[in-house]
Amino acid sequence: MRSSPVRGGLAQGRLAQASLAQASLAAARTGRHPTGMARMTLDDTTLAPFLAAFYERVREDPLIGPVFAAAIPEAGWPQHLATIEAFWSSVLFRTGRYKGNPFGRHQALGVLRPEHFARWLDLFRETAAARFSPDDAALLQERAERIGASLRAGLFFRPEGPGSDTARATIPAR
Repeated sequence: MRSSPVRGGLAQGRLAQASLAQASLAAARTGRHPTGMARMTLDDTTLAPFLAAFYERVREDPLIGPVFAAAIPEAGWPQHLATIEAFWSSVLFRTGRYKGNPFGRHQALGVLRPEHFARWLDLFRETAAARFSPDDAALLQERAERIGASLRAGLFFRPEGPGSDTARATIPAR
């Protein structure tokens, strides 16, 4: 008796999940990503190299790279990275190093669209998953999602009109 395409697809999906689970277990035992790259433990000392790698990807991205290039001159990147490190150190480890207004900074750009945030989060998620343990990557992702949702709500929420009881958000579903 032949298996149906649906059953075959389910079996292949289960095999893929099992392979992924095995790779994750191996990574947890060895401290290495399945690609062989050593995983870092999330702390204040690993934050800077993670952010540098992430923002290198951001700067090369065809969708969001031009937004960053227009806002931050090449000579301004060291200072921007130091500010971002202070921000994430404050968010993750409650160091209090960041003193600023991220909402105001993003609002002042005037060019941001929801798809910029979605792409930023995709790159963040990928970079975190490649560099940290699943638990540390999940923590980073959860914080990034929360911060992104807050910024998107502030930048893109538009009530339909004054005194309207209904409101429409232009925030894409995730």
